[in-house]
Amino acid sequence: MREELSDLALFMTVAEERSFTQAATQLGLSQSAVSHAIRRLETSVGIKLLNRTSRRVSTTDAGEKLLAALRPGLGMINARIEELRLLGDTPRGLVRIATSKPALRTILWPKLSRIISDYPEIQIELNVESRLTDLAEERFDAGVRLREFVSPDMIAVKIGPPIRLAAVATPGYFQQHGVPEHPDDLDNHACLALRFHAHASIYDWEFEKDGEELVKKISGPFIFSESDIAIEAAKAGHGIAFVTEPEVIGSIENGSLRRVLSDWCPPFDGYYLCYSGRRNLSSAFRLVIDRLRYA
Repeated sequence: MREELSDLALFMTVAEERSFTQAATQLGLSQSAVSHAIRRLETSVGIKLLNRTSRRVSTTDAGEKLLAALRPGLGMINARIEELRLLGDTPRGLVRIATSKPALRTILWPKLSRIISDYPEIQIELNVESRLTDLAEERFDAGVRLREFVSPDMIAVKIGPPIRLAAVATPGYFQQHGVPEHPDDLDNHACLALRFHAHASIYDWEFEKDGEELVKKISGPFIFSESDIAIEAAKAGHGIAFVTEPEVIGSIENGSLRRVLSDWCPPFDGYYLCYSGRRNLSSAFRLVIDRLRYA
């Protein structure tokens, strides 16, 4: 039974990370040990759970059903274990986190607000910037980043579900300028660009469909450093914004914004909390990590 529980927990990590290598790194195991455990689990249940290619790992239909069943149960077990571990050690002190506005609003705030209510001796500082802050130099405990921006020497803890990008504008804009059916059609549209800090390049828009990947260099009337202002400009009819889906899902549902090129925007790994593995972790920071961890 103990071995089966271990294999199930390991399967969930591989499925969430979509990588044997990343799962092995996170769990402190060899890649061969991870592969052996997954084969043992598949043999035990008598069905294939993961599709493996040279580029990625994905769940089969059976694997997705098993993953959906495991998430709440193992998440609850982890939470209870952490509560027991913290008994007699009241978390206290300052935790400094560098994050972006979208991650703060959609992922961090609901959980951090609850932490402060539960543990009044903890203080949390949230620094909101679009640029990638040097965490060590500016003395932050952690940063919240998309997986592609996490340095290899950092520990990365997944704190949110996969997300998608969304290209949106007002229905009136599309009525006047037409609806793009392919990313190349954006050449004829006003695109609201993002430059995340003064010395960075304008952010290119990336699309993928049926194995075809396209990177579009866009132009338009405005260049912003924050996505929320780009969304406001889109609502004002100035063009198309390209932002994370959670930022605009409410506006899409109420009809103030219309989404296009949805089939060119597949889900990708969401937000991670990253921090140095060389630092000693305070009880307050350990609690933040465990509360934010995505189950």
